Amino acid sequence: MEKSFQIGSKEFVLDQAKAEEAYAAKRIINGRQTMTFNLLPLKYQWAYDIYRAMKANHWEPEDITMAKDIEQWRGNDLSDVERWIIRMGIGYFSAAEGIVGDNVQHVVRELVTAPELKLVLGRHAHEENIHADSLLYMISSLGINPHECEAMFEDVPTIVRKNEFVSRVSRGLRRDMDLSKTEEKQALAKNIFVFGQCMEGTQFYGLFGMILSLYRQNKFPGIGQMFRYTLRDESNHIEVFRNLLVDLVKENPDVWTDEFKQELADLMKEAVQLEKDFINDCLPVNAVGLSSEEFSAYIDYIADRRLENVGLDPLSQGAQNPFPWLAEMMDIKKEQNFFEGRVTEYQKASSLEMVSDDEL
Repeated sequence: MEKSFQIGSKEFVLDQAKAEEAYAAKRIINGRQTMTFNLLPLKYQWAYDIYRAMKANHWEPEDITMAKDIEQWRGNDLSDVERWIIRMGIGYFSAAEGIVGDNVQHVVRELVTAPELKLVLGRHAHEENIHADSLLYMISSLGINPHECEAMFEDVPTIVRKNEFVSRVSRGLRRDMDLSKTEEKQALAKNIFVFGQCMEGTQFYGLFGMILSLYRQNKFPGIGQMFRYTLRDESNHIEVFRNLLVDLVKENPDVWTDEFKQELADLMKEAVQLEKDFINDCLPVNAVGLSSEEFSAYIDYIADRRLENVGLDPLSQGAQNPFPWLAEMMDIKKEQNFFEGRVTEYQKASSLEMVSDDEL
């Protein structure tokens, strides 16, 4: 079918069949290659919807006051455990966020082909930059020596092992790939699973919970607020990578073998153990109302939900959430003004998003 437009002496003919053919050629991978970045017509509506939610959730670290945090950090009322949790949080996330962003930009975004997927992944990478910037803001505000953060990232064995777990998956894809081959498609699917469901979806949650537990006790309100916004962002990141994996498998059923599903389950099992070891370093003694055993149980609960959400069996049958208050903590809509006269919501009213109970 053709449609023509007569403008003055010129006639312009549009070929609808050709346009429909281009739409049909949109795929997660091995789709139509184009430099025009033409989003319309959208095929992966979920990608555009999440992109809009991400935009509506935009926030800037410098808009969050750190005055109370600085006062507490310089005072004498904090325990060694509380200070250590903050140091571990800043030390780990200051580089971990960069690892995620780098993988998004230089692996996943390079290999997907539909423009709307590249759009949402570009925003994903941008948000990782904001998170990394927020860590710099915390470090400079508290006056922590940045070399200490680098040393923690390099010298704390449980941090090194967590980072090597994801880095080896990322490094393995930085090469020319033939995505017509099942094993190559599985390598990409594994990367998407590890970064979305294992790292951002599970391994980030131990420290999220600890820092927000302190926030709940009126400690580190600025840092806690930034982690609340970060966790809200992470819920979108997890969903982006979950949808990518599900649609990749739907379009390429040869990927989803029993052996491959078992490999993913084994990777999550490894990720959970690495996170539990890390939790024991973050909280070597039970103190200030925090228990490493409870946080380990929380990781079991989170990991099972990530597995089930991509169609895999849980590792721990019947794992329960020991921290139901976290869902309430993440309800950003209920946030009151955190400094005088400032609009608190980094969400436009026309596109309000919040972390649901399903993400916690």
